[in-house]
Amino acid sequence: MPYRETLPRRGIARSEMIKRVARFSKLKGFDGGLPDSRMPGCERILYNVIGFQPPKVERAGKQSPVGEDAARMAAIKISEGFNLGYCRALPGKGPMLHNHDTNETFIAMTATWRASWQNERGRLEHVDLKPLDVISFPPGASRRFMNVTRGARNRYSILMFVIGGDAPSAEFTRESMDELERLGVWPPRRGRR
Repeated sequence: MPYRETLPRRGIARSEMIKRVARFSKLKGFDGGLPDSRMPGCERILYNVIGFQPPKVERAGKQSPVGEDAARMAAIKISEGFNLGYCRALPGKGPMLHNHDTNETFIAMTATWRASWQNERGRLEHVDLKPLDVISFPPGASRRFMNVTRGARNRYSILMFVIGGDAPSAEFTRESMDELERLGVWPPRRGRR
């Protein structure tokens, strides 16, 4: 008996597939546009490669995981249940503790990245990821990541992230937001983003 396919199949025109190609050298990176983007030690460049759209609700402290500007600038504009992006950061840099309403998976592309999370007692734990290592955070897990590469302090490294959903939300923890406010980084002053 011959094999019988059950999934629909269609031919795809080259012009349609070319719209689904993103060249890293052509990506536009953003400084984050997030509450902690101007916080010393949190500087990073985020690239919206596939999908990210603004979440339904954007308010102080709750926004797209890639920030307001990047959420509107996907290189591949699709809504197929996941989003993919890159983070470029220097050693010692990464975001503050935050949370997502969907899964977030990190893949170290270059160098060493530390993925940290709050355990059931509220204490931080971490694992270090070498190139091509993966960690996947469930929704609701407070997490952060940081480039912990030893060596040249002026060499950027790349972390890939895949986040579930079509318009996911991220929210910094209350402690992170309190620290940003205490240091005068948040809320942003008029004329400064």
